[in-house]
Amino acid sequence: MIADAQTAGRGRRGHTWFSPAGSGLYVSVVLAPRRARVDADRSVRLLTLTAGVAIAEGIQAATELCADLKWPNDLQFGGRKVGGILAEAGGSSAALVVVGYGINIGRDACPPALGDRATSLEQQAGRPIDRLHVLAETLTALAARYADLIDARYDAILDAWRSRAPAALGARVSWTTNGGPMTGTTEGIDADGALLVQTRDGVERIVAGELRWEG
Repeated sequence: MIADAQTAGRGRRGHTWFSPAGSGLYVSVVLAPRRARVDADRSVRLLTLTAGVAIAEGIQAATELCADLKWPNDLQFGGRKVGGILAEAGGSSAALVVVGYGINIGRDACPPALGDRATSLEQQAGRPIDRLHVLAETLTALAARYADLIDARYDAILDAWRSRAPAALGARVSWTTNGGPMTGTTEGIDADGALLVQTRDGVERIVAGELRWEG
């Protein structure tokens, strides 16, 4: 499904997504990661990272812009968000997952009040960007990376993600647990896509929850 605008766009944990008409790309695709030939559970766990790699590759193919990935589901330029991904179980079978992604394309895609936190492809390129070209390239890249997922080429996906995610190493993060606040420094991701964070008590494995990235 492809939308020209969204009236109630959202991201992870109920966050809103500003989606004005004609300025962004809003796409939902139904995938079946449990069809993977080896370790279907791992395929499910890596789906969001796989989509992130694909969308970044599609953006680069369409615009020559190289977006960074920030765990677990953001695309950025210089720390400012240009796109996001949301994967949710859908349909009558838990085997189906709806992967939605949104990309800010036009200069009006993000309000001025978010200028320090959000950007668009046209702002980064300094020229008009063809939304249909971005759509075609992102769907092509998603199909290729989904094939990697189904064929259990997990290392190829993880290596591609790591190459585009500078904040996954050496960034300061904080989060809250039942035991109180935690802080640490990112140490990459593991084989299942979990974020590894070095704390004073050892390495923590983060699989979900709200992280605050410092700096």
